[in-house]
Amino acid sequence: MEFSSARHVAATLAVAEPGGLPFYAAQAGEVALFEHAFHQRLPLLIKGPTGCGKTRFVEHMAARLGRPLVTVSCHDDLSAADLVGRHLIGDGNTVWNDGPLTRAVRSGAICYLDEVVEARKDTTVVLHPLADDRRVLPIERTGELLVAPPGFMLVISYNPGYQNLLKSLKPSTRQRFVALTFGYPAAAVERRIVESEAGVSAEVAAQLVQLAEALRRLTDHDLEETVSTRLLVMAARLVASGLSLATACRAAIVDALTDDADTAAALAEVVAAVIPD
Repeated sequence: MEFSSARHVAATLAVAEPGGLPFYAAQAGEVALFEHAFHQRLPLLIKGPTGCGKTRFVEHMAARLGRPLVTVSCHDDLSAADLVGRHLIGDGNTVWNDGPLTRAVRSGAICYLDEVVEARKDTTVVLHPLADDRRVLPIERTGELLVAPPGFMLVISYNPGYQNLLKSLKPSTRQRFVALTFGYPAAAVERRIVESEAGVSAEVAAQLVQLAEALRRLTDHDLEETVSTRLLVMAARLVASGLSLATACRAAIVDALTDDADTAAALAEVVAAVIPD
């Protein structure tokens, strides 16, 4: 389901399929922590680099707990009204339209705000009464005070690598959340993820993970991000469709990481050393 208004908000609603869970390879007790936070009605902050599995983890946990999931991809134009809702004019009448956060509270869903630091600074303030013991959402324009039901949970995420003075969480916001830090998976877990997600052989998965480890050790190139598990899966899917491994790595990893010709050449040398053409 998508929420549209005067300003577009990318919001999706996911419900667990009967008897099935989105694939997620657990590592270090994060499943138990999420479950404890949910049952104690505590909001959760997930920190980690791009493509390390934050979103898949939340999808898995929503299905595991049997809760609907409302996901909002935050951006620098996202306002509090985009989250809470606004009055819209249609057929000569003014009608209130709930935003994704309000819908999640009303339905007792898990609301996941992905890359929350990308939203406008004043937007996170609306989360404060939901993220402390009050668990309420005031809707000033309608005069409502929504009390979150037991099934509601607020989850936010961001990438600390992108943080700067202009994009960071205020202490007053951060300290309302239980925090969970993600990194890239251990090699054995990452191989399992690549195999499962792309349907490639164990040998191909192992080569891709070996390449990722080599690229992640690079420290002398100006890369905003290193190779993610997501990029490995994309490369593996190209291989599964019949593309050569070296070509897939060039398209899904090297050229996806940088536009700089010199940096791309250096990365390509690493690919050639690990994965001969």
